[in-house]
Amino acid sequence: MLRFVNPEFLILLLIIPYMIFWYLRSHVKAGGTLRFSNLGVIKNISRTPSKRYRHILFIFRLIVIILLIIGFARPQSGTKEEEIITEGIDIILAMDISGSMQAEDLARHKNRLDVTKEVATQFIKNRTNDRIGMVVFAAKSFTQCPLTLDYGIVLNFLKSIHIGMIEDGTAIGMAIANCADRLRSSKAESKVVILLTDGQNNRGELDPLTAAQIAKAMKVRIYTIGAGKRGEALFPIEDPFLGKRYIPMKVDIDEEVLTKIADITGGKYYRATDKTSLERIYHEIGELEKTKIEVKEFTRYKELFVNFLALAFGVLILEIVLANTRFRKIP
Repeated sequence: MLRFVNPEFLILLLIIPYMIFWYLRSHVKAGGTLRFSNLGVIKNISRTPSKRYRHILFIFRLIVIILLIIGFARPQSGTKEEEIITEGIDIILAMDISGSMQAEDLARHKNRLDVTKEVATQFIKNRTNDRIGMVVFAAKSFTQCPLTLDYGIVLNFLKSIHIGMIEDGTAIGMAIANCADRLRSSKAESKVVILLTDGQNNRGELDPLTAAQIAKAMKVRIYTIGAGKRGEALFPIEDPFLGKRYIPMKVDIDEEVLTKIADITGGKYYRATDKTSLERIYHEIGELEKTKIEVKEFTRYKELFVNFLALAFGVLILEIVLANTRFRKIP
């Protein structure tokens, strides 16, 4: 990208055609006469290189003038650059890994936890510039992965989650408190918890609604997801005589409490009855919690007039040298 800071100087280029016209006109008029008794000798004299290239001094003079005019116009070369400013979001995925997550009602031949892990994996891969952490809970709650921008580490921790890691139970209040504590020192503009459970709070020292009030005070927004079909779901058990078999089990999600948790913190409650609806929920949350990206475009300019002036000076020196040596005129 090229621009001129003082383009008005380029008007001076109009004198170039006039100079050429003046030179050609004066060259045609210029001349002299000599009388010779015999022109044969003159005709046999070949044209010297000095005669053949006699116009080169004028060409050099034109080049010097053109370069000086362009230099005075102050040319600049510019390169466009972009500055990308991102405002990331801190997100913690809180997952229930209690025994009831073994129920196979979100997808065929897959339990709730496996389906949740698959959908969460895709959600993580779709994020950019956000710190993501993970909290798991059953009877107790602990941090599976602290907030990080290294999604590979988060995905590895996600793969290692399995039912039975923690004593059975559902401590929703403690999970929220753990998430809020992890986000306490966060300086992100948006602090989010996506909490997924398939049951009711029955363990832990902290009530879920009290924990939600704590999260609200820390400006943490909680999206709650109740995972499980309505009515009954098939739950696998190992029979010592018949092997693996399924028994119907009532799906008992405390939707009222999950809704209140979301309302208190400014989030939203969702119900996932199958894998498709769970994918849709995570996608919607992703759209609601988009990373702010601001692109500033600017052009960086480099001064070029020094190059043109230096080149003009060099050509002028060359013209002077040639005019006083090779193309020197004898009066």
